[in-house]
Amino acid sequence: MIQSQDTQMLIQQMVRAQSLPPQFETSAQRWYLPLCRQILARQKNKQGTLYVAINGCQGSGKSTMAKFVEMILTQIHGLTVANLSIDDFYLTRKEREHLAAHIHPLLITRGVPGTHDIPLAINTLKNLASDHKSISLVRFNKAIDDRAEPEDWQKIDGPADVVILEGWCVGLSAQSESELYDPINELESREDANCRWRNYVNEQMRDHYSDLFDMFDMLIMLQAPSFDCVFQWRSLQEQKLRQHARFGTHIMDDHELARFIQHYQRLTEHALNTLPQQADIVFKMSEYQTFTQVHGLEVK
Repeated sequence: MIQSQDTQMLIQQMVRAQSLPPQFETSAQRWYLPLCRQILARQKNKQGTLYVAINGCQGSGKSTMAKFVEMILTQIHGLTVANLSIDDFYLTRKEREHLAAHIHPLLITRGVPGTHDIPLAINTLKNLASDHKSISLVRFNKAIDDRAEPEDWQKIDGPADVVILEGWCVGLSAQSESELYDPINELESREDANCRWRNYVNEQMRDHYSDLFDMFDMLIMLQAPSFDCVFQWRSLQEQKLRQHARFGTHIMDDHELARFIQHYQRLTEHALNTLPQQADIVFKMSEYQTFTQVHGLEVK
């Protein structure tokens, strides 16, 4: 068993590798390590693959949390962990072009329900609970807005002890039809005046995504104070992507980003209003991406 000093070293390594602020170390000790202990206890009680979902808006820190949990559970406790993002299950650029041509032009933009390969996601999660060897974990390359080449996909031997799926719409249910009538931003007013796009998105959520989300044993939510924070937080993500992107890849400027996040506004606000009552653990956040309150976490 690795001792606490080694745990601290791992945290410091992650801060450096992910360019995280120094105060992350304090948050890790206060919140993230207890979270890992709670997940570990749930996995032992289940005595099989534990499926953990992490919900949060863009830039809220979902991937950082998932990576931290993976690191602690694998390197401290010796578990096999599959760390996935719903973003990795995006349809290919060609598939989204087909949807844009035949259903609605807005479906060219990745993100909303209907732009993911849900059968692939469900099949992957099921395989991860089996004793199959060399299970492929699909990866999506946002810098080129298309699925990564298969040689860049991660492979893992099953069965996994813990499967993590993080995503902005993970765990969310569909809206009622009456909630879809009125547009909530300029994108919906100008480019979806007849409600066809948002009705299609909502139908996909209701008819297909629920099959995926029902597989999870545990739902964790990173609750932003409001949708207004998304642009600021997502801008920081875009800056990091710009720093590491290869020459010739497309990175959004502020105008493009402002339009892009409008695709997510409806369901992000729906999540902020409904998921806190459903999640097992809720991390309430400030506009500065710090935790202000945490509900459902057993802190010793």
